Amino acid sequence: MSKIRMNTEYRNKLYNRIKDVFEKEDTQERQAFLEARENFENKQTTTFELARQVVERSYPKDDVATLRTFKKKYGDPCDVVAKDKCFYFAYTDKDAEGEDKQTSQHFDFGLFGNLNGNEYGGGEDSDQFAHAYFREELKANGCNPDIIAQQSGKDSNPHKTKHVDMCNKYLGKNTYSNDSGTGMTRNFNDQFHLDVIGTSHCRSRAIACTQDEYLIFCQWLEAKAKVVSTHQTWINSIMKQADQLKIGLKAYRYLSEGIELATELGIELDEAELVRTNSTGLTIYNPTNLANLIKGMKNQTQTREQKIALRKQYEKSQLN
Repeated sequence: MSKIRMNTEYRNKLYNRIKDVFEKEDTQERQAFLEARENFENKQTTTFELARQVVERSYPKDDVATLRTFKKKYGDPCDVVAKDKCFYFAYTDKDAEGEDKQTSQHFDFGLFGNLNGNEYGGGEDSDQFAHAYFREELKANGCNPDIIAQQSGKDSNPHKTKHVDMCNKYLGKNTYSNDSGTGMTRNFNDQFHLDVIGTSHCRSRAIACTQDEYLIFCQWLEAKAKVVSTHQTWINSIMKQADQLKIGLKAYRYLSEGIELATELGIELDEAELVRTNSTGLTIYNPTNLANLIKGMKNQTQTREQKIALRKQYEKSQLN
């Protein structure tokens, strides 16, 4: 039997199958990312509880309740209590001259909150964190949560913008503000709101804490940033492997060489199965599948019941 010559379709099939294994492989880089994400989740819970104690120390529950009572009685002039998920925490110590010195930073517990203490958002890092945090859900729904990591160091481009926007839309990010959102973003953010007193922005509302408490808030921010850095490292390792894979596949003349490469990588692929599947991996040249495909190209006025019956027949054939 003559060897099957390699072509673009076979290269794409091999590339996609092998790259998919790279992503699922339990490597040190992937494990570091998963551990960083789990560590952040733990710190998010404990650090927010500390934030609750600090905030309620400055804005006691009884005072909040009283002001809400006044608002009901007098209306907008007493509308001075609001929910917030971001806070300026500050502590005071002495400088070299013995003068009081205040150290403060902005801490945002929202999904798209900053990673560096900047009140005005963390930009791309914040997006990458949100995408990495909900990576599995985004991938399962046709989004690419790795796009920012994959495009690291590259100029902004339509491909990147398209996929970032898809991820943000699925998560429910508010395009104009990090203070609100819908869907998954709102569900995440709603867990981390506290009552604060005041009508001004949080930057003019520094909340006093101790130095030890402040350091815990900083460690929480570091844990959040580590989710992004470990995600970047993991995706970098996948991209390096994928780039080398692409170069190698381009040099092969026969499909059997690609199969041999997969085998050497510990990935079992069947040449016959690759030949009879399309680029998405669907076995269309199986007689039953092909017949159903052809039938679906005519009689377009089928009833809804007929279409459902044909679809069930097709799905059953896929399992056999």
